[in-house]
Amino acid sequence: MAKSAVKKASNVFVWIILGLLMIGLAGFGIGSFGGSATRVGQVGDVEITANDYARALQNEIRARIAETGEPVNLADLRAQGIDTAVLQAMVARAALSNAAMEMGLSVGDEEVARQITEIDAFAGVDGEFDRESYEFVLSQQGLDPAEFEEDVREDTARSILQMAVVGGLSAPAVYAETLVAFQGETRDFSIVSVTESDLADGLPEPTDADLTAYYDENPERFTRPQAKAITYAWITPEQIMDDVEVDEDTLRGLYDERIELYVQPERRLLERLVFGTEEAAQEAVDAIAAGETDFDALVAERELTLEDVDIGEVAEGDLPTAAAEVIFNDTESEILGPLPSTLGPAIYRVNAVLQATEVPFEEARDDLRQELAEDAARRQIDDMREMIDDELASGATLEELANLTAMTLGQIEYVATSEDEIAAYDAFRDAADAVREGDFPELLDLSDGGLFALRLDEVIPPSLPPLDEIEDEVSAAWRATALRAAVAERASDMVTELAEGAALEDLGAVAEERLIRRQDFVPDMPPTMVAQAFQLDEPGDIVMVPAAEAAHIVRLDAINPAARDAPDTSILLQILSQTVTQSLAQDIFESYGQALEVQAGIELDQGVINAVHATFP
Repeated sequence: MAKSAVKKASNVFVWIILGLLMIGLAGFGIGSFGGSATRVGQVGDVEITANDYARALQNEIRARIAETGEPVNLADLRAQGIDTAVLQAMVARAALSNAAMEMGLSVGDEEVARQITEIDAFAGVDGEFDRESYEFVLSQQGLDPAEFEEDVREDTARSILQMAVVGGLSAPAVYAETLVAFQGETRDFSIVSVTESDLADGLPEPTDADLTAYYDENPERFTRPQAKAITYAWITPEQIMDDVEVDEDTLRGLYDERIELYVQPERRLLERLVFGTEEAAQEAVDAIAAGETDFDALVAERELTLEDVDIGEVAEGDLPTAAAEVIFNDTESEILGPLPSTLGPAIYRVNAVLQATEVPFEEARDDLRQELAEDAARRQIDDMREMIDDELASGATLEELANLTAMTLGQIEYVATSEDEIAAYDAFRDAADAVREGDFPELLDLSDGGLFALRLDEVIPPSLPPLDEIEDEVSAAWRATALRAAVAERASDMVTELAEGAALEDLGAVAEERLIRRQDFVPDMPPTMVAQAFQLDEPGDIVMVPAAEAAHIVRLDAINPAARDAPDTSILLQILSQTVTQSLAQDIFESYGQALEVQAGIELDQGVINAVHATFP
């Protein structure tokens, strides 16, 4: 029985062994920690060595690099508190080892050997355990076989202890059933919405006093955020393309190259079913004409799909002459044949007739010119790059740059939400976010082939504009606030009417929502409506849900229990049972580990910890 427990525990916690192997697979490690002080700490009778702590930190660094693909060092880990978490995990492991040792939990050499020989990283070219590979992998981390084997023995003992503590846990059935009943419940409710049109006197226009009071009471709504006053010089293909000369012969040549796009003959969308003989094809046509079968059935009989027989968009010249003459002269029949094809006698189904089209050069000219002009403008801008760079390098200001080149000078009070003109480009916004006072203008690329350079002139602190400058904005905000209050007040009056005996259907148009789940959203309704409907206790209960431009009266019509026999309910029950079991196991084992730590006592040497940190670059 003990042997069975060992096997079960080692299977469950094989990740512990694999974690140790990540060290060897990384191909490099940290050497032995030198000096006289080699113990980071101790839990009971179990020591945490400096080498073990250094190795654990190195493993964490490697894992972060593998996860992010970015360089990571110890300083990065310490900034996130990861070093503390690593040490706490080692303390927890030591506490478990100490408890296992006090209980006499261990495994023999045979079990240790079995686990080690089953690890692929130690296999030779023949797939079997290889002693030399084993020793080489361990030496990469400054470990010897005896030390590693002792680690395996301790890990297995810890896993046995863990299985003993939480291995038999399961979630109480009533707990999961209660959660499923809660989550699977649905509700039916009805809604009457109150909007501005339902206000008896409408919404009044604000007076000057109203606007002044609202402005004074809500300064934060109108305060402009911190901005950057930026001067920039830029040039884009669109700015100069109208000045680019495009030769008429070049336009004509491009049109001729693409003539198949502009001049297309009449075409048909066809499906073709080929037969072995003319007689077989005729029999199929006759059967279709007699109503005994249809084209789709014939295709299925041949174990083909419609994709197999679809030949797509076909011009007259794409078909054999005899077939083309019939197909392109018949504008009414759907099924034609038997007719020749490159594969033999066939019947054709016409799915659509595409009339001939022609776009003359005069109509295509503007689009062709724009395309060529944009290309030419990009090349011109690219040719300017070196000259503009030289001017900036020699100390030219953006104003001088605009005078010396075709670049345009502009200014903007930039905030994070700016998106007009040059601020529509991601490259400009990135540069504007990053620029600091004193930064030298740098030539940067725009996504459409343009160039720009910018300079920070001033950081503008947050400011509240005078009322007369933003009167329209204040008026709109006042109106929105007044509307929200007015429809909510009217809805509250209607709720009172309902309490006095009125029917919801008499108060306005009723929208019905049925079988709504807790996690559902009702389109065009406040996101909190469903949650508030689920807070109602009994059918007939009412709640008023305010929103920006309307208020909604919600009446609970029915509470529908979860369908216990539904497939999704049984799946949910299984998932919740597993989740609760795992959560219970985690909480219990964490509490158990903390108790072991307190019972055994923890000693840590901060000087040695600091010395280990100092060995990392």
